[in-house]
Order: sequence, then structure tokens, then C-alpha cells
Amino acid sequence: MHAQPSAELCLQAKGITKRYPGTVALDNVDFEVYRGKVNVLIGENGAGKSTLMKIIAGIEQPTEGELRMNGRPVKLAGTRDAAAKGIGIIHQELNLFPNMTIAQNMFIGREHTRYGMLLDHDRHVEKTRDILRQLECDLDPHTPVSRLKVGQQQIVEIAKTLTQSEMQVLIMDEPTSSLSTAEVEVLFKLIRDLKAKGLAIIYISHRLEEIMRIGDYITVLRDGKLVARDEIANIDIPWIVRNMVGHDQVLSTNRPKRQPTEEVLRVENLTLRSPEGGFILKDVSFSLQKGEIVGIYGLMGAGRTELLETLMGLHPEAEGAVYLEGKPIKPTSVRNQIDRGFALVPEDRQRQGLVQPLSIAKNMTLSSLGKYFRRLFLSSKLENSSIARMIQNLYIKAPDPKLPILSLSGGNQQKVVIGKYLLTDPKILLLDEPSRGIDVGAKADVFNIIRQLAAEGVSILLVSSELKEILAYSDRVIVLSGGRLTGEFQDDQLTENNLVNASSKK
Repeated sequence: MHAQPSAELCLQAKGITKRYPGTVALDNVDFEVYRGKVNVLIGENGAGKSTLMKIIAGIEQPTEGELRMNGRPVKLAGTRDAAAKGIGIIHQELNLFPNMTIAQNMFIGREHTRYGMLLDHDRHVEKTRDILRQLECDLDPHTPVSRLKVGQQQIVEIAKTLTQSEMQVLIMDEPTSSLSTAEVEVLFKLIRDLKAKGLAIIYISHRLEEIMRIGDYITVLRDGKLVARDEIANIDIPWIVRNMVGHDQVLSTNRPKRQPTEEVLRVENLTLRSPEGGFILKDVSFSLQKGEIVGIYGLMGAGRTELLETLMGLHPEAEGAVYLEGKPIKPTSVRNQIDRGFALVPEDRQRQGLVQPLSIAKNMTLSSLGKYFRRLFLSSKLENSSIARMIQNLYIKAPDPKLPILSLSGGNQQKVVIGKYLLTDPKILLLDEPSRGIDVGAKADVFNIIRQLAAEGVSILLVSSELKEILAYSDRVIVLSGGRLTGEFQDDQLTENNLVNASSKK
């Protein structure tokens, strides 16, 4: 169904086709964007969403088809050209310089000068403060980006785009994937303000409830083709799922009851001091049994990621006691922890989980190469067999494992990261937001694998900001707030109210 006549068409993609060697990413796709509306684009990982956005943002050129802005054909020679024509993009994968401050990142390539030659740092800092204030964010503009958490970097990425003047179309690719509930509300308020000013927003998200709440129009892609479009007011979540995946596949919420088994991991009074003073973690104690999935819930800054990093040996200065199968251990290095059977799937797959120049195959076996040596030689047969098995088990859409890792969609890259650590045959799997940027179909695949691993005896610590995920897949949930353990719930106590209340305790 097309928009009502009252909606003004701002941008059109007509008959867009994009071919890469060995694959067709987009096949004759039409996409319409309306002024002052949230135009949702949705589809499974690999459906072609990011490719279409790259074409609209001037990053890629279509093989066939054309773009029209305000009824006139346009050719976008690059991102600067697209920006000059009023198109901005907030990438799913963060695009910041870690060695620069927030203010420097905000204005790189759009610097203000004094006397036409000196950089006006004071103006950059002042404008950065103003924009961050709009986003209700109290970060200091002088802070280096390397010191920010992923969610804070996401806010800076959003703020950076708002420095662009004369914007007509703003592309938001998974803008809430790393934001807390409170930060999502601030973003939605900003979106409403931008809509009121007549800005057209293209919104990509895998959070279906979010789409129903914020969207005006929806376009669904599947396998590079346009399969459906309508007004949000006319559809429901089952309609979205059906068109995305071709059936009504959703996350199972039936959490199977499990019987207690032997303790695998025990943590006592784990404490991690902050370099700025105070504590990142303070006296955290819990246990993990064989084959158990323990969820870790909390707001941004609660210490969830740091807890997993400490167990993985990334913070050797941490205090407290850790016992593996009843024996005391000191997590002082990642290599030692891998040898002991720990594996960490990090939240930031691009910086911490993948080596960008390498192929899909090489990324996947990087942490388990020792398994494939026979005497002094690497057995390609063994390595390729493991790669093929993991691609099949995780439903990774990869036409050829020898292709660069960046040829995959964001969700399929995330599956490669998960596969990489599963190939180390872990006893204890530490998962930090494993479904970040993964669509509803791929999410079901990943969590089915997680349940299967638990059934086979792997013990799992699962960090997720998604309440429904935590509730659906955890046998027990521990809650952190301000670095302290503020609640532990299981069985009938495992409710949204209990988790939210515990996460806000001081």
C-alpha cells in the first residue's frame, strides 16, 4: 500500500540493483521516503538493508536503478556529496576515531576556523556541549572516545550527525542497539522533534516493538527483494515477522526447567577499582553450575561488561576469589583463560571480535588454530571442516568463506564472532549482548544454539539489555547496579518488575 496523498515524497529509490562478485545484494528494489515521517526499513541480516542505505548515503553506487530527491534524479558521488544534498547517516557500526576527543570527532571534516586558517576549538567544544545537552547527555566534550563505553559512543555517533546543516534525510541504522531504556526515550523524543521540523527519517531496527511505536511507514526486504510495504497503522508484529522470514518464527519464551548439577564457577567478593577513584565492581559474588544459563541484567554503567572482562583475564588487577571446578584460579591473561575453557563473545564485534582485513574463514579459526596442526603443519582439511560445520550450525549467509569478513552483513559478522569462540570448545561461555544487531530470525537461531550448548553441559553467562531475552533464556538472573549485585532471581521471581526494580537500586 502506498502513502496517503497528504504525505510528501522526499526521496525515492527506483529499481535499485546491486551486484557483487558471487552475489546479488539488491534485486530491482523500490523504496519511498516521506518528509516528516519515520520510514522503517526492515529485513533479516543479509536482506540488503545496509546495502540500500550505503547507496542512499553515497557510500556505494547502484549497478542499476536511480535515486530521486524531491522528484529529480540525483547521482551521489560519495558521502560528502550526499551530505551536501542533505542526507546524513548514523551507522550501525561505530565510525569514530578512538584517539580523538568527542568534540574533535563531532567536527572532523566539518571544522570551524578563525581567520580562515586556525581551528576554532572553543566553538567545537561549545557546539558539542549544546548538542549533547539536546540528547540529555552529560559527557565532557574533551573526553577521548577510547574511554567511552559502546552505548556512549553510539550517542556521540548520533550527536555527530546532528552537526550537519540543511539535512533533509537522516538514516538511523540500529540507533538503539547499545542504548539503555532511558537513553532510548531521549532518542525517541529527539526523533519526534526532528519529524516536527519536516526531516525524513529512515529507521532500521530489529526491535519490533520499537518499530511499532516510532514508525509511520514500513518497507520489508527479503533476500535482496522488496516483499511488502504499508503504513504502520495497518500492520502488527506477526505481519512483520511473516514478511521478514516467510513464516511466524519468533523467540520461544518457554524456559525449560532444569535440575541443579555440580558447580563449575564460583566468584567471591570480586572487586574492580576505577582509575578515577571509586569502584567499577564491588564485592560481587555468585555461582554458575554446569549447563546453566545465568543472565546478567543492569543498566549501562552497571558493570556487566567489566564482570565478563574480569573473568576473561582482561583486568588482572581485580581483587576477590574465583574458583573453577572447586579450585582457586587467578584470571590474569586471556590466553590462560582460554586454556582453562573460558570464551568471551564481546559486545563490540568490530573492534574486539574481528580482524577486518582477514577472510570469514580466517576470522573464525583465529582463536582455535592450535587444534588444526598436525606435527608442524596446519591441516586445511580439518580447519575447513570446522568452518563448514559452524557456518551450517549458525545459519551464516556466506557464499564463500574465503570472502573478506566485511562482505557479510552485521548480523552474519556477529555469528562469525560467536562461531569463532565456539570452536575453542569452551566450558564457560561469556556472552556480552550476543543478539545486538541481529534480526528476529537470526536471533532465534543464535539462542537455539545457546540452549543446545547448555544442554550439552556448557555453562553460560549471558549479558543482555533485552528483558524478554533475559527472561526467556536464563535459568537464573543476577542484577547489577553501580557495580554491586542488587538482586538474584529464578523461577516465579523472574519477572520484568523485579529485574527493573533491582537494576535501579543504589
